Amino acid sequence: MNNVERHQFIIRKVEKHGHVSVVNLCEELGVSSVTIRKDLQFLEDEQMLLRTHGGATSVNPYQKDRSINEKAQLHADAKERIGLEAAKLVEPNDSIIIASGTTMQFFAQAIVPQERLTVITSAINVTMELIKHEMVDVIQLGGSVRKTSASIMGSYAEALLSDFFCSKLFLGVDGIDAEFGITTTNAQEALLNRKMMESAHQVIVLADSSKFDRKSLGKIAAMAKIDMLISDAIPPKYQQLCDNLGIAYKIC
Repeated sequence: MNNVERHQFIIRKVEKHGHVSVVNLCEELGVSSVTIRKDLQFLEDEQMLLRTHGGATSVNPYQKDRSINEKAQLHADAKERIGLEAAKLVEPNDSIIIASGTTMQFFAQAIVPQERLTVITSAINVTMELIKHEMVDVIQLGGSVRKTSASIMGSYAEALLSDFFCSKLFLGVDGIDAEFGITTTNAQEALLNRKMMESAHQVIVLADSSKFDRKSLGKIAAMAKIDMLISDAIPPKYQQLCDNLGIAYKIC
């Protein structure tokens, strides 16, 4: 098999599976790891894939920060379904924490409180959705405003969280990586998210399928710290990981 044939084989594999490993490609093509790495470098230079540690992927595994308007348009249908599914977990007379993100806004829109509900949130867009309901008491965290997520972050917000303990935290993330954990594009927001986790009995991550196998700058926590994961689609290896770690998951 010549260079062109190998390149075509690798591209087909990436398109089909989303990710390929150097080890598997060596076995399937019967060539050395040096040859495969040269092939992957060539294909990355041609912008046909992105190299990762030990392989390559069809998408950039490192999430960059985007404006909230841009993020709101990405995977909107999936986020709406996730929000509707998450809203089913809100119980009468519940006290919950809602983190920031456009998926959280879809979740807030889906909440129809039957009885009193207390919500602590860092997200300004979530607050604007929930103040429409007479039965919802909103505690808005204070501090510096992060414009790209319309949310509050910083030491003031972190300090206020220490005075509360809620039944559930609904958390949006920018990346989910099996080894590195859940991440966000802002390091300060990652710190606030950790404080939220400490103030909640149950941590529920809402993430559309584009977030898997991606990393961002700020690590929030390891996968083992999650109690439930809600997504429109969960890759089989993450379903297996959830089973191994005792993480409940819902696909909607």
